Amino acid sequence: MAFLQSQPPRQPIFRAPAIVLWLIGGLAAAHAARVIVWPSRASDMVYEYALVPARYSRAFLESHMANPGTVWERAIPFVSYMALHNDWTHLAINCLWLLAFGPVVARRLGAGLFLVFFLVCGLAGAVTYLAFNWASPIPVVGASGAISGLMAAGLRMLPGQAPWAAPGDAPLAPIFSRQILMFSAVWAAINLLAGLTGLGMGGESGLIAWQAHLGGFLAGLLLCGPFDALRPRNVGAPLDH
Repeated sequence: MAFLQSQPPRQPIFRAPAIVLWLIGGLAAAHAARVIVWPSRASDMVYEYALVPARYSRAFLESHMANPGTVWERAIPFVSYMALHNDWTHLAINCLWLLAFGPVVARRLGAGLFLVFFLVCGLAGAVTYLAFNWASPIPVVGASGAISGLMAAGLRMLPGQAPWAAPGDAPLAPIFSRQILMFSAVWAAINLLAGLTGLGMGGESGLIAWQAHLGGFLAGLLLCGPFDALRPRNVGAPLDH
């Protein structure tokens, strides 16, 4: 009798691992905190927590008689810049990309390694941007460098590279495989075009930190293997719930 049959279990609205959703929530909360404070304090937060290459140039600091701050104050922006965004649109775009590629990496690495991997890719993006824009006074904000690293790792982890293997145990796609090389070339071309010509930004170049994107992507591509070797071999299924 149909009316005695048990109801199927409810499926979650989002099947992303909890760590991905918490990370998105954290980024949204950080942006909201900057939006609701006084405008003067919001500007101070950008200077304090965004990545400003000029703070690391001795020549720039001496010529402008500027105080770079303590060692801690100069170190924290390499991480904190990821939590700042220009506006809600910028935040939404990054969160959508994070929701697209983050779950693949989080399910494979587990929550702890995933978060460390995210931060390391963001740090690589910051260092790359700093190397190409030494002494620039323009602040850099956003988590797109870290998310680019997740994109690169996700491509190497995608199921189907070895369909016969159990989920989480399939070997990573080789860096020099055709599909990885082709996507890397396309990603690099898109970022170069957007960063140098202002494609999609009203024709204004310099508004996209393309160096950070490429630095994070390269870090994700290269560090995916070492991080994968560190992961517990029984992760995967629990994170889907």
